[in-house]
Amino acid sequence: MSVSENVRTELKAKLWSLADDLGWIRLSAGDKSKQYEAWTRQTDVGGLLGRYIDSGKVRVYIKDTLLKGYAQNRLAGAERPLRVADIEESANVIEEYQKPHGRRLADGRIICWGRAEDWKTVLMALHERSFFIRDTRRSAAVLMFADGRFREAGVRAMVQDAAHKLAIERLIWLDV
Repeated sequence: MSVSENVRTELKAKLWSLADDLGWIRLSAGDKSKQYEAWTRQTDVGGLLGRYIDSGKVRVYIKDTLLKGYAQNRLAGAERPLRVADIEESANVIEEYQKPHGRRLADGRIICWGRAEDWKTVLMALHERSFFIRDTRRSAAVLMFADGRFREAGVRAMVQDAAHKLAIERLIWLDV
């Protein structure tokens, strides 16, 4: 027996809302693991899923099915990165990117954003996306959820140096 579509949809919405409240994107792997276990033991989550799938597979189902795509979805929103990069909402978007997220605008500006811990991917994606396209500018890289070592001046200086060497016009840190 598999989990019915309506149960899956309702549980996914519930868990995504709870993940928002918990600040899921900022949680450590250990804290996420503890939360998976807690959800597995909850009657209204793990207990409900246990009616459809083997109880030994409930935790994996929560992690790999219900919460799959959560972080990617939450980072996808362009409004905040565009705003902090001083790009107007009415800017004409020519191309949208994922992994990491970004936009190429009609005026040639390219912006990319992602988690601070993924800084190498964000900077290199910005470089790669502009390298073969004439009349583009590496306008901005926005690094989000910059906590831990990414609050240290030395680490930020290293990342800024890499951005400078890649001719990225602006590097923007968002701590939250």
